[in-house]
Amino acid sequence: MTELIDLARSPIAPDICPCDDAMLIVYADTIVSSGRPPLETLGEFMHRHIGGAFGRLHVLPFFPSSSDDGFAVIDYRRVDHRLGNWENVRTLTERYDTMFDLVINHCSRESPWFADFIGGREPGRHYFITLPEESDTSAVVRPRTTPLVSAVHTYGGIRHVWNTFSDDQIDLDFANPAVLREYVDILFFYVAQGARLIRLDAIAFLWKRLGTSCMSLPETHAVVKILRLLLDYARADVCLMTETNVPHEENVSYFGDGDEAQMVYQFSLSPLLLYSYAFGDASYLTAWAASLAPPPDGCAYANMFASHDGIGLRPLEGLVPEREVARLVERMRERGGFVTLRQASRREPGDGLKPYEINIAPFSAFGGRSENLRAYLAAHTLLVSFQGAPAIYIHGLLATPNDLDLVEVTGRTRSINRGQWQLSDLEKRLADPSSDQAKALDHFKRILALRSAQEAFNTTAQQRVLPSPKGAFVMRREGKSQTILVIASVLDRTQHLPRTGLEIDPGICVDLLSGSDVAAADGIDLSPHQVLWLDVSG
Repeated sequence: MTELIDLARSPIAPDICPCDDAMLIVYADTIVSSGRPPLETLGEFMHRHIGGAFGRLHVLPFFPSSSDDGFAVIDYRRVDHRLGNWENVRTLTERYDTMFDLVINHCSRESPWFADFIGGREPGRHYFITLPEESDTSAVVRPRTTPLVSAVHTYGGIRHVWNTFSDDQIDLDFANPAVLREYVDILFFYVAQGARLIRLDAIAFLWKRLGTSCMSLPETHAVVKILRLLLDYARADVCLMTETNVPHEENVSYFGDGDEAQMVYQFSLSPLLLYSYAFGDASYLTAWAASLAPPPDGCAYANMFASHDGIGLRPLEGLVPEREVARLVERMRERGGFVTLRQASRREPGDGLKPYEINIAPFSAFGGRSENLRAYLAAHTLLVSFQGAPAIYIHGLLATPNDLDLVEVTGRTRSINRGQWQLSDLEKRLADPSSDQAKALDHFKRILALRSAQEAFNTTAQQRVLPSPKGAFVMRREGKSQTILVIASVLDRTQHLPRTGLEIDPGICVDLLSGSDVAAADGIDLSPHQVLWLDVSG
């Protein structure tokens, strides 16, 4: 382990992690072409069509895996041969600040470690959590309805192992220091392969203690602090990001006191944006955004609308009434989506099953037709206006609709948003300026380039939310030398915002998005789903 840490150290590396640039999220095999490894095809697509629009690239797990589309890792140090090799990965890391997943809570039932556990051999014989069959696990909070514990026939008899997500994904025992050492070794192996960001997958579930929720326990935070401390020592330019799809206060706790993750997903933003545009009501979004505390120095939020997973609903807890969450779920079902349920713990109000996430392609969440593209792109323009760094999923970037055929093939509702593009088919769409894909990609590239040129949209620039009618969202982004007033309509009809409360002078200002002058003497007239970036620097 110490050898890998020393190997990863770089005397010329900058002392900060990359937080400002937009990130593209993609599976290694989302875009494929015949006769070529998908990682190579991904690199070609990025070179031809993305260029410098994104400075960061999150390639979802590309290791040998037995299930869950890569998140049941068999071997953490190999690239799945069906996807390519380490040379293909390093080609990407040379062009982009690339994020690797450290799938840290669990590994595959087919991993060598679990084979060791079954056979009573080192090193894996003590790597997994076992517990008596009669153990009371009713307080445990988890995102699945499958059994939490499964029986396994081992060399020493039947053992009962913990599996938070599925019986193919066996949870590791971090109370054993050897397990932590193993993952530190893997972490620095990834850094040596060129990773500039490390995503700690499902980290909130890491530490288990019966009688508790087993969510975000102090020991879990201690593990994150250890990983951060080691990275700060060896490679302070490598950024830790935590993936904790939980209520907001618990989620942002992974900043610690600036000594845990440098980046945390702002998971509440996604379903709040979706609700706002689905019902023309931004009041919940406004109330939440107005309450946000800035991240600690050197830290930043990651803002995304959708990812390879669904749109999480736990981040709405305490922000949106349950009846309104149910209303949102029903609207998404009408648009072809699914809802995944979780088993409530005995300590939660109510009983039985609770909605956990909406499974739907982001474009289909807005209707999925060409006439819905304006609202869809407007929502993403508002998204990239927020304090933090945008993270855009590839199927969001390309306005890909629901893939119901893939759901039927796999039997998994998350597949609705995990389809593949043939590179040749995709490039035909992108060559047609009237296609939804070409319009979406062009829009994203334009607004991301415009965002990166504005000092007021730096991750360190302040954010102040202003009161507004429920059909609009208004905030000021304030940098040292520039102030931008962001105004967004979530209505499908025109509306007028009086100048009172907008904190804007009565003269002329420039909308950076359109390049047009805007007269604000009598307030602002907004067309359906219009977004304005008004430079009010004075």
